Amino acid sequence: MKLWSILASIVLTVVLFVSPLSAQAASSSSITRSAGDEVETTDFSGQELAGAEFTNLELENADFSNANLRGAVFNGAVLEDVNLHNVDFRQGIAYLVKFENADLSDSLFSDAMMLRSVFNNVNVTGVDFTNAILDGLEIKKLCKNASGVNPITGVDTRESLGCK
Repeated sequence: MKLWSILASIVLTVVLFVSPLSAQAASSSSITRSAGDEVETTDFSGQELAGAEFTNLELENADFSNANLRGAVFNGAVLEDVNLHNVDFRQGIAYLVKFENADLSDSLFSDAMMLRSVFNNVNVTGVDFTNAILDGLEIKKLCKNASGVNPITGVDTRESLGCK
């Protein structure tokens, strides 16, 4: 029985690697801000930015408070002294992002993927990180100052981070 399981696993692996799989590519027209683009404003407060992409940008002192960033992508961005208070970043992606002195309070970061991002001196009071994916070291850093309950979901910040 064990031999059949191993054989089935090998066959499945070979089929997955040999058979062609369809690939989907993002259109360059879906990128709203990227390196080289002029960022005309740093005031994005209250804006509808669902699915927006911010690539390789330095957004120091930007104000995203109360913005809808659901499904947005920040890739290689520097977010120093940024106001992300009460944003909806559910299902968003923050890859290789530097969050420094940022206010994330009362925001929704559930189901977000934030791998290889760094969180230094950020306010996470009342943030819901339920099912968010972060690097273990960053979770430990965030747990040191995590507190509060998200006003929208009622989820405890420490519990959503899995703090001990």
